[in-house]
Amino acid sequence: MKIIGITGGKGGTGKSTISTSLAYELGKTKKVLLADMDVECPNDHLLLDINLSHIKDVDIRIPEWDFSKCSQSGLCGTVCRMNAIVSVKGKNPIFIPSQCNGCGACVIKCPSKAISWGKKEIGYIYSGEINSPESSISLLSGELKINESFSESIVDEMKKIVDKKKEDYDYIIIDTSAGMHCDVISALEFCDYAFAVTEPTPLGAHDLKLILKLLDILSIPKDIILNRSDVGQIDLIKDLSQKYNTRIISEIPYSREIIESYSRGIPVSADEIKILAERIIEGEIFK
Repeated sequence: MKIIGITGGKGGTGKSTISTSLAYELGKTKKVLLADMDVECPNDHLLLDINLSHIKDVDIRIPEWDFSKCSQSGLCGTVCRMNAIVSVKGKNPIFIPSQCNGCGACVIKCPSKAISWGKKEIGYIYSGEINSPESSISLLSGELKINESFSESIVDEMKKIVDKKKEDYDYIIIDTSAGMHCDVISALEFCDYAFAVTEPTPLGAHDLKLILKLLDILSIPKDIILNRSDVGQIDLIKDLSQKYNTRIISEIPYSREIIESYSRGIPVSADEIKILAERIIEGEIFK
């Protein structure tokens, strides 16, 4: 069983397209779980035309005040790094739940033990599947509620579910968010290997450099997938490949057919993805 992260610093490089099409190709002969951990903008189910079923709400703990015990010291606000507590000595604190990450510093600091724990709902986890004669895929998808900020909490809950099921699969594909923030790090820490998806543009190269640095820090083996490889400045990506001793494992040219498949919810059937799936199954990638 291998857990493969599909990631990339820049949004819009085709990360989800590659995640879904690679999962679909592997699913033709292997047991595959695709986990859409891009919880702020999950779309793998749309690209695969999968109907989702709700399996779990995700909550985080948040503080609750008993103002009959509150000494109005103002100390709870001084330790809140998220600025979720507005406190002035001599007055009851004002709490902003949408900014709270449940760290617990206020509970520890309160001298009168006036703060206990409540909870708030921040998102959901769904499941679905493709079970056709051509390919079979199980899908796990997370979604952050509107106006909530702590997407890594949903990723962490998804990882627990995947961890319980991972021995049932040959390959687990993790589709991460774009960027290098906490939910991306949390998703990547779970992976045995990563593909960094990029495009041959200055912005693509800039963010690829950052994600390659992050993968080095996390000690995760990696290769580069270059999407829209025939449009732009490919030398920018080749230079980074050499600098970070990382292969460009696949070059996928611009294709109108890929765009049309994407918009219709049909798995992309690019020859380059088929070849990549074959190389993964044959064990060439994970030497």
